[in-house]
Amino acid sequence: MASEGSRSFLFLQGPTNYLFADIARHLRSLGHTSHRINICLGDEIFWRGSDAVSFRGRPEQWPGFIADFYREHAVTDLILLGEQRAHHKIAIAQAHAMAIDVSVTDFGYLRPDWVILERNGLNSNSLFTRDPAQILRAAANLPPVGGQVAYPHSGFNQAVWDMAFHLASWLWPWGYPHFKRHTLGHPALNYAATGLRLVCRGLARPRNAAVVNQLQNAARYYVFAMQMEDDFSLRAYSHYPELDVAIREVVQSFGKYAPAGSQLLFKLHPLDPGLKRWWRRIAAIAETFGVQKRVHFMDGGDLDSLILGSAGFLSVNSTAGLRALELACPTLALGQAIYRIKGLAFDGGLDAFWTRAKPPEPDLLDAFLRLLAASLHVRGGMYSKDAIAAAASGMAYRLHHGLVNQPLAQVLLGESLRIPDAAESTETRLQASPPGTTCQTPVVGES
Repeated sequence: MASEGSRSFLFLQGPTNYLFADIARHLRSLGHTSHRINICLGDEIFWRGSDAVSFRGRPEQWPGFIADFYREHAVTDLILLGEQRAHHKIAIAQAHAMAIDVSVTDFGYLRPDWVILERNGLNSNSLFTRDPAQILRAAANLPPVGGQVAYPHSGFNQAVWDMAFHLASWLWPWGYPHFKRHTLGHPALNYAATGLRLVCRGLARPRNAAVVNQLQNAARYYVFAMQMEDDFSLRAYSHYPELDVAIREVVQSFGKYAPAGSQLLFKLHPLDPGLKRWWRRIAAIAETFGVQKRVHFMDGGDLDSLILGSAGFLSVNSTAGLRALELACPTLALGQAIYRIKGLAFDGGLDAFWTRAKPPEPDLLDAFLRLLAASLHVRGGMYSKDAIAAAASGMAYRLHHGLVNQPLAQVLLGESLRIPDAAESTETRLQASPPGTTCQTPVVGES
């Protein structure tokens, strides 16, 4: 689609905050039109404006509804959170068939104050190149990534707003009788279990200290960062039906191929509800393969410190893998993580990882981070006023100028992406990237 001129943006489900409403406000100020389709009460809570309709039909009615909506409103751009929810998949397929641009957002691959905006999809569906030579070329003239955190994450706001979204949709379902949650567990149960776990986590500190002491006295140890099973990064971008399968595979390989005397730590995700009693499950799996004295579990602890002392880091495709790479730690992604690139993450397979993995190539890692940040991110966040304002402004800037998936030097320098006047020249687009980096989406996205 053309980057200038009036366009018609449709917003589907977004994050549990006003980010999408603020992006739409910016776009309207630039002369574009915006639309919203709500599919549950939670969607209504986090939208401002009268440009919204509600879909209250059955799932089988959604394909016809969304196709008709595209035609009736001459939609040119579809904006949504992730691409894996059932109704999002259908909307994306219809959009592609009708030559409608699709832009997807989520928490940043980089953390904590980055937000993704990229074409079509995330991780394995990302158009970002996996070719090391192309990464080095495309990042050659990009400045370093600014390391100072400008927008700290608010865990309190995230919890409150997320609960408002999910509990409202559960407690008042009558307006949307056929709505189905994309989450696996019931939200009320998950919130109660997570809250109880966090309250009681202090009781685990003596055990955690004992585990850390064992790891420090071992010849070497490895860290496995667990992910939440509700997370689409596990459900959609890996071949594992549940986390237990990945854990079993890793423990079995560790028992066969890891050096004698080495240790393996499974670190729980901070927001895991703990319903599965992971410490018992992991202990049982370790006993099955005769390594119960060498396999450990931890709820809490400082991840950076654990990574720095380790011989290697594993996950399915957690973004913590990027932090491990930044800390020059040998890293293995068992899923389809965006950093699963030769020269960054180990590509020799799980069994060889324990003895053959090497740290990432420094030049490639530096280029990868610069290109990843400049092409697929804006600075900002999801759960504070200033962070949302920055993210909304940056996303509107990219969308207005047709700069999704294209490298912007301002992002790396930590500068705000100013929302231009609707009549501003297309010269802004050419000035957005430093010399030698201006490119069309397929150049950054070839794989």
